[in-house]
Amino acid sequence: MTFPLGFRSGAGPAGARNLALRLLFAALFAFGAGAAHADEIGDIGKLLKGGQLDQANQRVDAYLVAKPRDAQGRFLKGLIQTEQNKTPEAIATFTGLTQDFPELPEPYNNLAVLYAGQGQYEKARQALEMAIRTHPSYATAHENLGDVYAKLASQAYDKALSLDSNNSAAQTKLALVKELIGSGNRPRPAGTQVTQAPVKSLPTAPATGSATPAPTPAPPAKDATKAPAVAVAAPVPAPAAKGGGDDAEVAAAVNAWAAAWAGKDVSAYLGSYGKDFKAPKGESRASWEAERKRRIEGAKQISVKVSSLKVSFKDASTAVAKFRQEYKSNLTSANSSKTLVLSKASGKWQILEERSGG
Repeated sequence: MTFPLGFRSGAGPAGARNLALRLLFAALFAFGAGAAHADEIGDIGKLLKGGQLDQANQRVDAYLVAKPRDAQGRFLKGLIQTEQNKTPEAIATFTGLTQDFPELPEPYNNLAVLYAGQGQYEKARQALEMAIRTHPSYATAHENLGDVYAKLASQAYDKALSLDSNNSAAQTKLALVKELIGSGNRPRPAGTQVTQAPVKSLPTAPATGSATPAPTPAPPAKDATKAPAVAVAAPVPAPAAKGGGDDAEVAAAVNAWAAAWAGKDVSAYLGSYGKDFKAPKGESRASWEAERKRRIEGAKQISVKVSSLKVSFKDASTAVAKFRQEYKSNLTSANSSKTLVLSKASGKWQILEERSGG
């Protein structure tokens, strides 16, 4: 199976078994394997690593008969199904995990990879947003989300050119995005480091028969806590490059800022502002950050949409981004023009000034 855009996953043909094992170990750390069944999970993982898929599948099915709700076993089942190119079954397995254990980011990430392999990039985006919501520092999900944004942008430019073949700006942007997409077109592992807090002991239901996931998503458990839906910022295509690619970098920084805000990722949102940021009302940085944190965390749901983005440069390290910003939450809404002044330091664009209506 080939995963586009360099997606990080636990499956793929060349070297797939090694990739799957890496994801397996990530799952073990995330789910908190106990000594009582770690040996069995480890043995199944060895079979998977060795390419003995039928044997691995038989062992994991037997394991799940005794522990049908065990997250480790179900995650491993999804990896085996992915290796066997049983994509619908793997999607069902990982979907069931997201419903029963919404606090775990890895199943969301693997769902995104499978959806992207089918060309369902909007579903992939939604899954990755949930992975990041549950675990804001999950680097793999952030990287995969950037790849999804690039593919969505490519599709949008293709559509623009189908409607207006003489649109030179869209042609330039499409060429830039395709170059970006082509530079990382290879499957890579999701990584072995899991930084989330360990999950408390997982419930294990009495054996009731075969626990092999059905081809359709399992309904959420009655006691499962479902994560609320999050309305996130749509990516804004980068303007036609004028400064050696810096236009695209500034646009990406604006998109990341909006996505962090919409996703209520306070750490990433505040991290978008440089150390020399000037608070709009002249208050101290600490007071401004406390107020922003209170407002973001106080909203149940946030949507931030950025449109008509235009980037200009004061000099090589200072850019001005102007756009329309549509903000909505359960508390308020606003549609206004926004100006961000950004500075580039150590290869990263960060916000120095923020103005509304200018």
